[in-house]
Amino acid sequence: MANTSLSTILVILFWGLTLATGRKLSPLSTTATLSSPPSDGICSSMVMTQGYTCGEHLVTSQDGYILNLARIRMGESRGPPVLLQHGLFMDGITWLLLPSNQSLAFLLADNGFDVWVANTRGTKFSRQHTSLPSNSSDYWNWSWDELVAHDLPATFKYVHDLTGKKLHYVGHSQGTLIALAALSQDQLLNMLRSAALLSPIAYAGQMTSPLAKNAAENFIAESLYNLGIFEFNMRGGSVIKFLKDLCNNTGIDCTNLLTSFTGQNCCLNPSIVNVFLDHEPQSTATKNMIHLSQMIREGTTSMFDYENRDENMKHYGQPTPPAYDMKRLPNDLPLFLSYGGADALSDVKDVQRLLEILKDHDADKLVVQYRNDYAHADYVMGENAHRDVYEPLISFFRLQ
Repeated sequence: MANTSLSTILVILFWGLTLATGRKLSPLSTTATLSSPPSDGICSSMVMTQGYTCGEHLVTSQDGYILNLARIRMGESRGPPVLLQHGLFMDGITWLLLPSNQSLAFLLADNGFDVWVANTRGTKFSRQHTSLPSNSSDYWNWSWDELVAHDLPATFKYVHDLTGKKLHYVGHSQGTLIALAALSQDQLLNMLRSAALLSPIAYAGQMTSPLAKNAAENFIAESLYNLGIFEFNMRGGSVIKFLKDLCNNTGIDCTNLLTSFTGQNCCLNPSIVNVFLDHEPQSTATKNMIHLSQMIREGTTSMFDYENRDENMKHYGQPTPPAYDMKRLPNDLPLFLSYGGADALSDVKDVQRLLEILKDHDADKLVVQYRNDYAHADYVMGENAHRDVYEPLISFFRLQ
């Protein structure tokens, strides 16, 4: 009964309250105000309190989005740079939710790496634009295609140019999707040293998450978009308070709160849910949700489908959107790939479809780790992840 109730609550949180707390955005009518990096950003709130050196950087993408990057180091370390890219509904705090001796960002810094934490457009610390206010519909006119074409190249180039070194990359969930899509188009390769993909998503057609599948099959994101809700925002203050009170005062194990979306996570300490709700979930574009829903329904990995021949011709010069061809991933690129048997978003069958494509990958350049008990959130919130996943990942980086 408790699990059923929590599943129902999660459905309400993700869909019903998105509609209730959403707002119809106006077309561009005012000018955005630019500012310096936030004084209450990731560095001051999550990193410097732990004794690490940290600085906030602003990076402008080619299409005008101003993205926040946090740089974390221990002492005067000048090791290789590592870029950490979060997934959907998350921001850079993804990598800092666990205690400092368990969080990947801190463990990398402790091991001498120069750690850079990305924040995707539309999240709390990356809501600026050179001309568009974040309360305009134009600001939210993007999907993960734009993260591939603009956000990822801008952050890569900034870190590469500033450090003068090639990057290691770590992506989780959507952070793996945009990297794989970029690499399939020969982007980033001249700046990349190696890539670690946690809960990799190259395909989503076999996704078993009841919540995600239901939303895709019932065109929920499309319905919201047609209602004029272009910012997909689940973070209402009353919602977060309700969930915290539920977890703290009812005796319910709220690690199950994520189950309907992520799969049955094995290794979440119940206290992590409160930490999670202090910072997440984050906004994304409703158009992005439509794009991800297309992947789930169609089982393909292509650019955004406008579902109109003329619109597709206008954007792509062809009646259907171009595919991201995973067969074009270079065989000599060092890859560390870790996936979980209980993951309902990065389903085993979808990952095995990617692994089949990688069967000719240089054997000494590919490390594949399978954790039978891990689900989607375990990779960034699991109390055992530092031992099970992060230590092997760091060892892999040291060899590249």
